Amino acid sequence: MATVLLVGALLAGIVVLTPLADRLRVPLPILLTIFGLAVPLVPGVPGLTVAPDLILPLVLPPLLFAATQKASAREFKENARPIVILAVGLTVASAAAVAVVAHWLGMGWGPAFVLGAIVAPPDPVAATAVARRLRLPGRLVTVLEGEGMFNDATALVMYKVAVVAVVAGEFSGGGLGRSLVLALVVGVGIGLAAGWLTNFALAKLHLAAPETTVTLAVPFIVYVVTDHLEGSGVLAVLVLGLFLRSHSHKAITSGGWLLGRAVWAYADYIITSLVFVFIGFELTDVLESAPLEDRAVGLAAAVVGLLVVLRFAWIFPFVWLSRARHRRHPSESTPVGNRETVVTAWAGMRGVVTVATALALPAAVSGGGDFPSRHTIVFVGLVTVLATLVVQGLTLAPLVRKLKVGGDSNVSVEARQLRRRALEAAIAEVHGGDAEVPERVRGAVVLQYEGYLASHDALHAARHGRDEDDDDAGDARAVAELLRRAAEVERDLVIEARHTGRVSQEAADEVLSEIESRAVRDSD
Repeated sequence: MATVLLVGALLAGIVVLTPLADRLRVPLPILLTIFGLAVPLVPGVPGLTVAPDLILPLVLPPLLFAATQKASAREFKENARPIVILAVGLTVASAAAVAVVAHWLGMGWGPAFVLGAIVAPPDPVAATAVARRLRLPGRLVTVLEGEGMFNDATALVMYKVAVVAVVAGEFSGGGLGRSLVLALVVGVGIGLAAGWLTNFALAKLHLAAPETTVTLAVPFIVYVVTDHLEGSGVLAVLVLGLFLRSHSHKAITSGGWLLGRAVWAYADYIITSLVFVFIGFELTDVLESAPLEDRAVGLAAAVVGLLVVLRFAWIFPFVWLSRARHRRHPSESTPVGNRETVVTAWAGMRGVVTVATALALPAAVSGGGDFPSRHTIVFVGLVTVLATLVVQGLTLAPLVRKLKVGGDSNVSVEARQLRRRALEAAIAEVHGGDAEVPERVRGAVVLQYEGYLASHDALHAARHGRDEDDDDAGDARAVAELLRRAAEVERDLVIEARHTGRVSQEAADEVLSEIESRAVRDSD
């Protein structure tokens, strides 16, 4: 009962802090982390524990899949070079640098690489929350989001291989390389296959609740199966999510799209919030359960400083090289300026993945002994998250304002223009469509797209007929068919605009949400 009450109190705290964060203009993860540190200090509050082997399968699939449903594969492709440089190059370099420092301070190579993999990936949650609120350039937001997703795959592949090596008591570079290749190949293959099968299944269901149930279940199944086959479950879920993001919209019903979007937005919100709250509980438990090693505090400070400095040292040379390349090849995309580069370099807060991987460390190795330096690894990982979230998270917004890094687009204007084009296309379809459609039906649908309120009575008459005209009773099916065709034209235009990059993904999603909401409403 005490645990149930505690969970209820935590959920209540999350609900209260969410609007407060917006009012204070502070990233929500920071307030949640502080809240998680404060609650365990209250006398009588019980501890919260989750089995380490359940943390990654429970936390990562929904968070990764939810992230892909807000992403754009086209935008990732256009910014592939900076995303790869950050998500793969910088993540590997960060893990290696942290491992070297940890080993130099007395930690064995195996645990040192585990620590490096845990703290290497930045979390995009706080960074993109600030970025979107302050209307940073869309390309910069895309790079941060792409880095946040794909560096998880890079870091977790390294994490999995390093943990297995430590548990087994064998650590070799050759084995690490083979495991990485296998993880990548299996992860991408299963993700693509699962995406195709899921899309096929969604096209056959035609009901919102079953469609949403499929999208909820598949990421967990794909993650567990891929992990069992020694592949990268993270990469498989990312590939699955991006495949469905690009191809499933025509296969899923309007109700399924709206319900799924709401469910995944909530899953992302509540799981992320609980993980950040859990940081405080776990850090309190680490400090109380056993005395820290002498090197733990110094190692934590060294890791935080190293990660911040290395990110700047990695990003600025890459930008300078990109500018030199752009001078030789002017047709390529223009590199970001110095101010945007500073923001990108400072937006390296650690978060959910670091917490989840630290807590998921096994307690023992195969020989029966304790996992070496586990206590120190968990402490350093959690302190890294706390320090970067509080220091960088609180200063990112003032830095953006100080540098005057503003957005170059207005989503609401884009959405309004796109909405007008979509409506014009739908009205053209209604006017120039099937000649056998009764004119009253055609007029009703035209009124629907010119204004729902004005067309309400006409649609009712077209669907159900007038009392004095019994021959009109069959027109309800014709109304439904013409509304479906008009909505499909709107949907196709918006999706095409999103795929080709004529509008931002945010504008397209806003208009799609309106189209699908109207389609559900008008199906009655």
